[in-house]
Amino acid sequence: MTVSLLGATEIRRLAAELDVTPTKKLGQNFVVDANTVRKIVQAARVQPGERVVEVGPGLGSLTLAILEAGAAVTAVEIDHRLAARLPQTAAERGVPDGMLTVVDADALRVTELPGEPTVLVANLPYNVSVPVLLHFLETFPYLSRGVVMVQAEVAERLAAKPGSKIYGSPSVKAAWYGEWKLAGNVSRQVFWPVPNVDSLLVGFDRSEGERGTEEERRRTFQVVDAAFNQRRKMLRQALSGVFGSSSAASEALVAAGVAPTARGEDLTVDDYQRIGQQVPVAAADASTQ
Repeated sequence: MTVSLLGATEIRRLAAELDVTPTKKLGQNFVVDANTVRKIVQAARVQPGERVVEVGPGLGSLTLAILEAGAAVTAVEIDHRLAARLPQTAAERGVPDGMLTVVDADALRVTELPGEPTVLVANLPYNVSVPVLLHFLETFPYLSRGVVMVQAEVAERLAAKPGSKIYGSPSVKAAWYGEWKLAGNVSRQVFWPVPNVDSLLVGFDRSEGERGTEEERRRTFQVVDAAFNQRRKMLRQALSGVFGSSSAASEALVAAGVAPTARGEDLTVDDYQRIGQQVPVAAADASTQ
């Protein structure tokens, strides 16, 4: 199978044909360099015969690189014009029937993925990258690994370890699902339009087996949010709202094996899970309403 990739000229022609102007609202910055999209596919270790889900395929430059590697693609696209045109683009560039499935929908609202893809590969819009990642990891347990291109600051935060100044809520929530590592740099010049921020690739490998129940996850994430909403405070103070008082928070922290004087940035995801197990059910339920 020979698939021809898109270059800058073809991408601009496609955009003009569809009357598409990249918008900041949708976080659209199209990749116009074939070497870059191949680099992303290689970083994701995409193999022939796998099924990959791509979020925000846009005009199809990364989509074609995934298909070129011999994988099938489920592409989730919120822009109706782009979703409608993508199958035609794929056919014109040598993609056989049945290799591409397009889901015309908002990625944050998708609850089913045709083919149950095991790999996530995407150039994620900067404004929704973390919510999309967490939604997909929570909703689709069959996703085992992935590589996404995001704003450099976001990538560094996702891969951050405890004790770092950039370690925060996204770091812990991402770690709930598996191991995250930076996977490469991306030049601003490969995008159209050229963004005002730097981009990085960040990859994940999902942990084998579920870390905890859905209720444990909700309790843990409630604790994580409270800890980092007041990250300069000691945990006994930051978590007083979760447990009802500072003294109750201290008791819960001691029971979880965590010092009440610690701060949120000092704790691992395991620490947070143990604290989450101390949250009363009524408090956890109230936080989700």
